[in-house]
Order: sequence, then C-alpha cells, then structure tokens
Amino acid sequence: MSREKPQSRHLRIDAETSLKIVFVGTYIPRRCGIATFTADLVSAVGAALPDAEILVAAMNAPNATVAYPPEIRFIIDETDASSHGKAASAINASDANLLCIQHEFGIFGGPAGSHLLTLLREIRMPVVTTFHSVLATPDVEQRKVMDELTRRSSRLVVMAETGASILREVYDVDAAKIDVIPHGIPDFPLLDSGAAKEPMGFSGRKILLTFGLLGPGKGIEYAIRALPEIVSGHPEALYVVLGATHPNLVTSEGERYRESLRELAEELGVGPNVRFEDRYVTLDELERYMAATDIYLTPYPNEAQITSGTLAQAIGAGKVVVSTPYLHAQELLAGGKGILVASRDSGAIATAVNRLFDHPEEMEIIRAAAYKEGRNMIWPAVAARYRQSFARALADSERVTAFPGWKSRGLPGLKLEHLSRMTDGTGLFQHAIYDVPLYSEGYCTDDNARGLILCNQLDASEDADPTILARMSTVYLAFLADAFNPGNGRFRNFMSHSRIWLEEAGSEDSHGRALWALATGAASMRKDGRRLLCRELLQAGAGVVESFTSPRAWAFTLIGLHEYLKTFPGDMQAHRLRIGLIDRLIALWDRYSSREWRWSESSLSYDNARLPQALIASGSKLPESRALEVGLASLEWLVGIQTSGAGHFRPIGNEGFYPSRGERADFDQQPLEAQATVAACLEAWRVTGDKRWLSEAERAFGWFMGRNDVGLPLYDPESGGCCDGLQPDRVNANQGAESSLAFALSLVDLRQALAASRPSIKQIA
Repeated sequence: MSREKPQSRHLRIDAETSLKIVFVGTYIPRRCGIATFTADLVSAVGAALPDAEILVAAMNAPNATVAYPPEIRFIIDETDASSHGKAASAINASDANLLCIQHEFGIFGGPAGSHLLTLLREIRMPVVTTFHSVLATPDVEQRKVMDELTRRSSRLVVMAETGASILREVYDVDAAKIDVIPHGIPDFPLLDSGAAKEPMGFSGRKILLTFGLLGPGKGIEYAIRALPEIVSGHPEALYVVLGATHPNLVTSEGERYRESLRELAEELGVGPNVRFEDRYVTLDELERYMAATDIYLTPYPNEAQITSGTLAQAIGAGKVVVSTPYLHAQELLAGGKGILVASRDSGAIATAVNRLFDHPEEMEIIRAAAYKEGRNMIWPAVAARYRQSFARALADSERVTAFPGWKSRGLPGLKLEHLSRMTDGTGLFQHAIYDVPLYSEGYCTDDNARGLILCNQLDASEDADPTILARMSTVYLAFLADAFNPGNGRFRNFMSHSRIWLEEAGSEDSHGRALWALATGAASMRKDGRRLLCRELLQAGAGVVESFTSPRAWAFTLIGLHEYLKTFPGDMQAHRLRIGLIDRLIALWDRYSSREWRWSESSLSYDNARLPQALIASGSKLPESRALEVGLASLEWLVGIQTSGAGHFRPIGNEGFYPSRGERADFDQQPLEAQATVAACLEAWRVTGDKRWLSEAERAFGWFMGRNDVGLPLYDPESGGCCDGLQPDRVNANQGAESSLAFALSLVDLRQALAASRPSIKQIA
C-alpha cells in the first residue's frame, strides 16, 4: 500500500476544521527572543490555517507573574518537572492534534533542559520541534536530551542547512525527518536610509546598528574597538546598540557589561559615536531603526551559532550586513548578500565598513541581493512551510512515539540460547556482562526457580529444543533440591561460583519462589520421579511459610498452590495454607487501601502485580472469598498507575519506588515488573473472559519491545536475552538471568494466551 503524499495531506489540513495545534515555548510579554519568535509564529500559522484552533503552553520563570494574552491556555513552571507532566496531561485532554515545541536548552529546567522530556513522554500526538540552536559538540547531558528529543519528535525544524547537517552527522537523524525553514521575519519595506534618518534624529550620520538583547555573546566590544579607525575616515559614523540587557544577565550582574562598553568607548575617544538604546522596542520602532541603518553589524564571537533572528531581520530589511563568520551568517550571506570578516578582529570590521562607506555602489548591489533573499523569510512564506511540516507530521503520526511495530509483525520466536549459555552444570548464573555470564556473582535460588517455572511452561510446547529444555530443567531442579536446608526447613538463596552456600536461609521471597516452582513441577513435570521430588520438597518447605511476614512470599506461594491444587485438589494441607495466606492479603488490603490508594501496602515497590495475580487466581476457585474482588480492584488501579499519558506501560522504578505519600520513581524500570503485569493481566483475562485484560497484557509486553518511556527495546533478538533495566536515556545492556527469564516467561505466557483466544476451526464451523 503506497504512502499518502504530503501534498494530499496538506490539502486535508486546509479543509480540517477541527485541527488543534498547541505551541510550547516562552511567550510575550516575556522578554526574550524565543518568546517573540513563538508569538510571531503563532500569529503567522493562525493566518495560514484560519480554521485551526491554536493554543499556547508558555514556559514561565519561577515565581513570575505574567499577564499573558488569551491564547495562553497552559503555564509551565520551567524549573518544576511535575509542572511539565501536568501540562502534558492537560494538553492530551485538550484533544489537540499536534504539538509544536520551540526548543532552546535554557528555557526548560533540569540538566540541559531535561524537564521537557517529562512532558514529551506523556504526549499522545505528533510533535514538531523547532531547534533554535543545534550544538555540534554537546556535553553528556545535552546529548542525552537531544537524542531523546529527536527520537520522540515526528519532524525536526532547523533554520539553516548547517543545522540539518549537524542533526544528520552528530545526532544520526534521518534526513527525511528534517525540515529546513528559515527564521521568520516581518515584511519590511525597502526604504532609503537617508529619508528615514531625519525623524530619528540621525540626519547627516552614517548609521551602524546592532540589535537584540545585550550580553557578552554579542561581541559589541569588537565593534567599538573598530570605531576609531572608522571614525577617522568617516567622523559622521554613529554606532547604535539597540536593545535591553538580557534579563538573566541583569539578574546575575546588573548592567556591568553595558557599563564596560560605555567605558571602552570613552577610553577609545569614540563616546560621541556610540549610542546605547537600553530598552525593548516594538516592531514599529525596530522597522524605523532598520530603515535608518546603513550597515548592520553582527560581530558575534561564537562561530558555532547556527541561528540569528536579528541577522535574518536585517537581511529582510535589505540592509548591508558586516558579520563574523558564524554558521548562520556564512549560509545566509553567501552569494554576495553581505560581508564576512574574521571573528574577534576589530581591524577587519573597520576595513570592511570603511570600504563600503567609500563605495556606495557596492552597498546598493548588496542591499538588492539581501532584500530579494529576505522575501523567502517573511512570515507568510515561513508559515506555509510550517504548514507543510505539520502535514508531514500528521501523515506519519504513527511514527511519533518511535516504538517498533512488533504487533504488526507478530510476537518474536522464543530463543533459549542465552539462558542456556548462562546455565552450567550447577545452575543458572545470576548476572551477565552484556550477554556473557558473570561467574563472580555466582547463582541464586530466585533465578533457578524462575528457570524451572519456564521449563515447566515449555514442557509440552513445540517452541523449545527438547534436548536443551531437558538439560536446563534437570539443572534447575537439582539446584532447588540442594538449596533446601532440612535443618531449618528453609531454602538457601545465594551460592558462590565455587559451589558454597553463603547462608543458612535465604529471603522469604526466594523461599516463596522456590515453592512456586516446585508446585508447578509437581503438577506438570512428565517424569514421575521429578514430580515426586517436587512434591516432597514442596511439602517440606511449605510449613514455614505461615511464619513469614512478606506479602510477596505469600503471593508466590499462592500462585504455585493454585497450579498444584488443580492436579492435587484433595491436599487439605495445601488448601488450608491457601486460605490462610489469602486472608492475610485481604487483611492488608483492608488496612492500607483507600479511595485514592487502592493497594495492600503503604508503597508500591517491586514485583507488584504478583499480589493481585495471587488473589485473582486463588479467588477464582473460592467463590465465598473476597479474593477475586480485591484482586481485580487492585490490579485495575495498578494498571492505571503504570500507564503513561502517552498510553504505554510505565512500571514503578527501582530508584525509590512509590510511597503512598510521596513521589513515584520512574526509573530504573525493571523487566520483572513488566513480566508480573503480563502474568496478572492474563490471569484476570482467563478468569473474567474480559479481553481488555488481554490488551493490558499486550501493553505491558510492548515495554520489552520498545514501547516504553525511552522508545528503546530491551529484548535482544540476536541472543534471545533481555537487558537489565531502563534508564531515562538508555537501557542497561547487561542481560542477567532475572531479566532474560522475565522476557521469556512473558513471551511464552502471552503466546499461549493469544493462541487460546483465537477460535478453533471447529468453533468457526
């Protein structure tokens, strides 16, 4: 099927009366260049798309009270990450079709403006991001932000070809995703500077102008140092420095920079030839100053600068520009549209200015070329190009989250090679360096129990090589048998690589997992001897569980007993243990749950979904119990907590968990949580028949495949393993046993559920 051409979508945008666009950036009356740009772009796009509804989310400085215009619907505290998240929720609720971000590192809080990512991770619509700067040599934090920002945006707008080159070469962005749209400018008329000077009080003067917020990055001192040579040949020259000092600079050091420039001019004897206009000017005032200007100076010392709005405005007004060769100037002034001089070279500035003043015919040629170029940058032309970019973003809206389309390709096949490599004659190694077993960390009962559960699930399946499966199953069961300590009735957990147990009793949770694995083995293993061994170990280790205090140990035991009692329904000891553990979990629910906090503990921590899974499974066999009701209610709440605003699975992070009266941790996200949620939702689906639970299981499984906060898959199709966790900017590339088993168990569980959900040929007939 061929992709719809952008032009067709462009026509649809014109006719789309329900189009709603949200712009994010600083906004007037805030005094900064991006605020003015955002307001101008909003106005221009509104004129180009008269039927569209346009809203603005304004980035607000901390504790600032600003009288914003009516198009401002959302205000975001730039220093508050939670404010970005709340704004995302509000934007999603507005039913907007498109988000357009004006990006500059300095206007978003967090390291390198990383709070913006909090917003983007929640957004459920295509994103078009305009870069007001693109760093060729970003630091580590800037690179992290840029990589995620480019990945989460449907389209990227830069204002110069140089910016596009940097995106391609430094950030590995696909060229097809980039739109080069010039900085918009007002439609200045081409006026004779002589006629415009008299009303400004500039009669008889040759006017040099630099405009914009004042700060050291403007290089004004180099232009002032050029003035003595200029004035010696043209004493009528007047250098006008137009614009207030940057508010951030005023906050940090007041007017020290401006005063140093005044002192420099006086010291050089050119004080009368410099005029500082320390104020913000309206567009009408700027037009008058531009009209009166003979030469526009941009002596910026930073040659990496890829965008200058003031340079664009000077070109658009048909001014002769003398500029240092920063990237935007090199591109915009090429072909005779201006003069480039060396950076930090006052002599070069003076030479160029004097030559131009001495050759007015050259100035006229440059003026004509500049003004012609400027017609491509006036706001109506720029808005038309943004409209095309928006059309492309909408046409490719399925790409906005950058998540792999694993559902369209089907589930991956199961590969046991990595788990097999992680298994020696003793057991399953806990950890790996990338996909290589890490011997020094030894073995643990937790992972060998999970491994045995996987083998039990696969025993009757065609998915696994029976030779590999038989070897793994034998090793894992042997490990659990050796882990049991008959002296205290407990399973040990950690064993060194030298096969020495490191404790007499492991954690309650590891004990519960061992019982779970043995219960499934007793119920499902094909060989009588192995089933008997599993049952003997289960019965020997079950009694001590009544003394446990860990809700997860209770839940693991209950999940195992659910499978065991399907095969041995007459085991009254197991039945009584199940009833007692269910009552304990329900008592926790009654103690901790509330209307806002639908959970059985005071915090969400790890392996959370196992608690509702245990209650749902057990409650399905006990109609007189509240277990099923409580299990479904808590799972419903947990699924909501673990669903991002953008609709993907977001588990509770290990870096702090989620206390009921505190902030939730979003990272380090663990495969264990995705697996537990897949299993719990599938149990809810099997018990209730509600296919919504099957969809929730698929959502959680999608986390492994890249449908997550970072848009990166954790599953490694080459090894069959799974990465150990998800950080804000990357995956933890080590493929430990717990993570790889979490993926494999989720995959097998979901494959079997999806197969069971499809009608058979007999049912269809």
